[in-house]
Amino acid sequence: MTAPATPFSFAVRCQDGRTSARTGLVVTPHGAIDTPAFMPVGTQATVKTLLPVEVAATGAQILLCNTYHLMLRPGPDLLREAGGLHHFMRWDGPILTDSGGFQVFSLANTRRITEAGVRFRSHVDGSPHDLSPERAMGLQLGFGADIVMALDHVVGLPAAAPDVRVAMDRTHRWLDRCVEAFRIEGGPGRGVALFGICQGGMDPELRRHSAEFVGSREIAGCAIGGLSVGETKHEMLAMIEVTVPHLPVERPRYLMGVGSPEDLWNGVARGVDLFDCVLPTRLARNAALFTPEGRVNIRNARWRDIHAPVDPTCDCRTCSGFTAAYLHHLFRTGEILGMRLASEHNLRFLGRQMEMIRAAIDAGEFAAAHAEFADRYRPVGYDVPAEGVVTA
Repeated sequence: MTAPATPFSFAVRCQDGRTSARTGLVVTPHGAIDTPAFMPVGTQATVKTLLPVEVAATGAQILLCNTYHLMLRPGPDLLREAGGLHHFMRWDGPILTDSGGFQVFSLANTRRITEAGVRFRSHVDGSPHDLSPERAMGLQLGFGADIVMALDHVVGLPAAAPDVRVAMDRTHRWLDRCVEAFRIEGGPGRGVALFGICQGGMDPELRRHSAEFVGSREIAGCAIGGLSVGETKHEMLAMIEVTVPHLPVERPRYLMGVGSPEDLWNGVARGVDLFDCVLPTRLARNAALFTPEGRVNIRNARWRDIHAPVDPTCDCRTCSGFTAAYLHHLFRTGEILGMRLASEHNLRFLGRQMEMIRAAIDAGEFAAAHAEFADRYRPVGYDVPAEGVVTA
């Protein structure tokens, strides 16, 4: 007889006294996750260029995979034959699958949204496909994910106020259909968690309303969607600030598609528990590496004769075993190893940031640690280093 699945749970461990930062523990059928946590993105059942064991070595406890891409290639039937997504990609930790809503949003010229769902054409071969709330649930549960996301209607910027309201209301109606389909498909009995997604664009009142609506449904976690789609950093932080206070404190909060170091610190300060983004590995493949002082381009000539690690404070395999001069050489000559080493470094950099954040919260020193980070790190896209720091 098969042992029953470990049920999903979340518990807050420590609440910071000066900010909304908190630590907690998420338990899933494939293991536990210390929060706050960053989820590397394995869009097509792989974190690009890295082995699963290498991703785990960076401190990653959970991966995100993409429903839109997986439904096209390799397809749900093959994944079932393989024994599920975990077995197929040889990752034995938790997996969160997004619903495909954001990818469909990016296919603006080839998709049609109705109340029933979305009809779109594959970016691979142009074939037509339908994605409804019910199918999004069936696909993700068929993949064997530990956390599945409700299908949402994403709008980009700029967007007219009526369009934002229509998308938010449709997201809410789709959430109710996802909750029902999740129940019918047996998601709760497998220990799987369903997260809903808040929308509302850059309208504070819509954001509050969406947070209250999503938080009132029978779901295990609440995601903040529709950000990092063209708004400024100021606008993103403002929307997080008006959303989080209206989400249930006993459920994890997930900020979707955000992953720069400064955004992780600023999001945690505002009460976010989970993050994901392709940014660290995409930057790495383009020779951009994170350091305590900010992002650097290892292709630049100044690294040519630096026979020391890019980041002497980093304990990743890249910094422990290779010099900046060698990485510079790899990228200048187009060697794939450069992408691998840079990807491992960037993921470990974010892994270390999350470890420092959790330790600082537990020690009651988060505000000071945040200020110290912001004083040293020079982010891209901010006017001043300390932008967005919460100190009281």
